[in-house]
Amino acid sequence: MKAASVSPIGKWRLEGPVAKRAILWLAFLAPFFYLTYGTANWLAAQRLHVAHITFSWEQEIPFLAWTIFPYWSINAFYGLSLFLNDTPSEVDRLARRYLTAQMIAVACFVAFPLTFTFAKPLTSGAPGFLFDLLGGFDKPFNQAPSLHIALLIIIWEHWRHRLAGAILWLWHLWCLLIGVSVLTTYQHHFIDIPTGALLGFFALWLFPAGERSPLGDFVLSPNGKHKRIGSYYAAASLALLLLVVVEAARSIIYLILLWPALAFGIVALAYLGAGPGVFQKRQNGTVSLASLWLLAPYRLGVKINIYLWTRKLPSSVRILDNVHLGRLPKRAELSAFASVIDLTSELARPSGVEIAWRTFPALDLVPVPPADLEKASEAIENAQMKGPVLVCCALGFQRSAAAVASWLVSHGHAVNAEQAIHLIKTGGRPIHLSDEMIVTEETGERHG
Repeated sequence: MKAASVSPIGKWRLEGPVAKRAILWLAFLAPFFYLTYGTANWLAAQRLHVAHITFSWEQEIPFLAWTIFPYWSINAFYGLSLFLNDTPSEVDRLARRYLTAQMIAVACFVAFPLTFTFAKPLTSGAPGFLFDLLGGFDKPFNQAPSLHIALLIIIWEHWRHRLAGAILWLWHLWCLLIGVSVLTTYQHHFIDIPTGALLGFFALWLFPAGERSPLGDFVLSPNGKHKRIGSYYAAASLALLLLVVVEAARSIIYLILLWPALAFGIVALAYLGAGPGVFQKRQNGTVSLASLWLLAPYRLGVKINIYLWTRKLPSSVRILDNVHLGRLPKRAELSAFASVIDLTSELARPSGVEIAWRTFPALDLVPVPPADLEKASEAIENAQMKGPVLVCCALGFQRSAAAVASWLVSHGHAVNAEQAIHLIKTGGRPIHLSDEMIVTEETGERHG
């Protein structure tokens, strides 16, 4: 979405339904924050020993008293952001993001309390006043994940779509200062930043803009294959979490495994019942920023798998007329096509290219739903009339092959699924496809 070119001040709602909803949320969120945050601090203070996670190089981080100003500014943006909305439902979405980040962070503070270990130098003047004010309720606990960073991610995302030009760049710079200030005000150790960022992106992912929550329609899948694959990813996620618990005390490097553990957990939810919506892939092939970051470890594994399986194969092959079948293309490979029909849910289109792109997100290793195959088949037919079209998925072996086979049968290029599969294989592309994975537009059923 292109950012608006007007000042955000013109979009603040200081009266009306938006303002009323914002005030109600603030009336709840503010005391809830101080109650839960303060309780976590108090519980940590009762312990005889509270651990800390610190890298030796952090001793070199300077204390910069003036950075208390950007540090404190997030409190103002926290409240103002609730009024920077067009509808009460947008206020609700932002407040739910706040609440999600806070509840998860506080739960971590209670279950795994950490403490800050550096002594803060004495300060005076306005910075000293703000440090004294901060010290009145913010004790050296409540470290990882940094709630400050989680809220910063949420607020930065909220404003960046409402600013443009030089003001947008100033916003990016100020948010960077806020992020750095958690270190230079001696409020957090480094490990709190990436864990806080992960939490912030999770809150954005859970309550996406303009869409339902990816878990909003979760219903446990009755399909055995979905359950089996989902259980594999769930087991991988739990194994990584267990490794973190067992080994993190010996080496903090193991904490990085929290990232793939979360990614695999989200993928497990996709197969168990949430569906491809967890990847938050849009029709034009792009994915949300939150999904891009949260699922990056999983996507890295997917790309490695693509390389291993397809490195000795052509990126695509012509099947019939203007229809080509292949893996998800690289940017340099798109010049040969007028359009792309994409059956992946887990991968984004290459950035920086202008090409007609239609996505029908489907999960890997399981049959594409018949309704989506019908839509993809019709999209292929329309696209091939305008020029070469690439039908792709991660490898080009199954999901995209099912779409091409369904197109061949539906539009009279093959009399049945068996002939369609034979025609595709003749094109030189190895595929993993069975008759029951193909549907025709006329019957709307799988075609054997």
